[in-house]
Amino acid sequence: MPERFRPLVEATTELAERFTAAGHTLYLVGGSVRDALMDPGGRTGGGDDSFDFDLTTDARPDVIEVLVAGWADAVWTQGKRFGTIGARNGGRRYEITTHRAEAYRPDSRKPEVSFGDDIEIDLARRDFTVNAMALSLPGLTLVDPFDGLTDLAAGRLRTPLEPDVSFGDDPLRMLRAARFIAAYGLKPDAALVEAVERGHHRLEIVSAERIRDELDKLVMVATPSVGLWFVVDSGLAAEFLPELPGLALEQDPVHRHKDVLGHTLAVVDKTSPDRLLRLAALFHDVGKPRTRAFGPAGVTFHHHEVVGARMTRERMEALRYPRADIDTVVTLVELHLRFHTYRLGWTDKAVRRYVRDAGDLLDELNELTRCDCTTRNAAKAKALGRRMDELEARIAELRQRESLEAIRPELDGSAVMARLDLPPGPLVGQALSFLLELRMDEGPLGAEEAGRRLDRWWAARGAGADRPGREPSKDPG
Repeated sequence: MPERFRPLVEATTELAERFTAAGHTLYLVGGSVRDALMDPGGRTGGGDDSFDFDLTTDARPDVIEVLVAGWADAVWTQGKRFGTIGARNGGRRYEITTHRAEAYRPDSRKPEVSFGDDIEIDLARRDFTVNAMALSLPGLTLVDPFDGLTDLAAGRLRTPLEPDVSFGDDPLRMLRAARFIAAYGLKPDAALVEAVERGHHRLEIVSAERIRDELDKLVMVATPSVGLWFVVDSGLAAEFLPELPGLALEQDPVHRHKDVLGHTLAVVDKTSPDRLLRLAALFHDVGKPRTRAFGPAGVTFHHHEVVGARMTRERMEALRYPRADIDTVVTLVELHLRFHTYRLGWTDKAVRRYVRDAGDLLDELNELTRCDCTTRNAAKAKALGRRMDELEARIAELRQRESLEAIRPELDGSAVMARLDLPPGPLVGQALSFLLELRMDEGPLGAEEAGRRLDRWWAARGAGADRPGREPSKDPG
């Protein structure tokens, strides 16, 4: 037995024996087979499998459920009507599916599933030939009716059936192709590319949630730009992320601004493989096409971060991202230019505001700012890096003197109401805002000094003439 297959055998032997004893076949399929064949180290490149082991069998779902009982620590049956039973054993997760064929009706988002007994028919309905290979268990015979092993060795991405048929079964496979191109260095054959160019509109029947999940997987590969270029060039992006091809602004030979799309994809590649950070990199300049203007000083994109933040929220909502994800990415997009507004130096006040506005996203914002520099001018890149180093040093220095992450007014609402003899209401909020600005401008003053400043602010407002429940003073004249 090849050493690379030993972990697969050890993890599935007991399960395979149960199926064999019951008169059923069991095969390992999908990513675990592909990765064992292409990478002896056991590393995966695409993060495409939700389960550690993907298996297929001629046993029907009810039988699968019976066979894993007593062996599995836990069992999931949410996918049972589609032929899938999930199980966990010893910390490993297994997904066992009855041989099947599934296809989408042209007007439906849901697959029609029929069960079968033939492994080759099942493999024919897989997405790509490199995933249409199976290892019989426990005998370890490779079943490869569509030359997936050859394609893997040649670095080629093909579909088992004609690509129009495979993509018709599940149009999301067109987007998945982008991830496989990027993650595994596979080159799509001409028929696959033409099928995507011809049929990308079919993505409209796929749920936003499935598209979102596939996009998340794509941005997490080592070099997402390879797949993102395919998404744009094939026309696929227009179906779910039209802002991306919209960044391909025509370069003006007079004003000589950079191609925004190329810049954006370069920034995505530079960032750490953090899902939300990479989404922020993907969206950070989406407001540029709407704000581009030409003037005496050249091309400008004034307030593109504000416009871009709004566009980002709209697109992520359309893709059904969780609210917390949306808020994180929108905040990073909105703040990604903040660093550049402090060209004249970082005062304590500026540092406090930067840290407060970034909140828990300070490290991600700083990384996005650094990665946003894609200039080939070494001197400019070095200068930006030096300024970023200076800012981070100023943050560290100020943190030694005060708690930047917990900046708040030095008097709370109760203290304000007692000192100014105010009931709850808008005036208390205004007083707290004044105190917060005071804290941001001058740092910690102490409650006593903050109270004196509050008194002076209140007196300057007219000694409370407009406080609720009191009659305004009358003009003695």
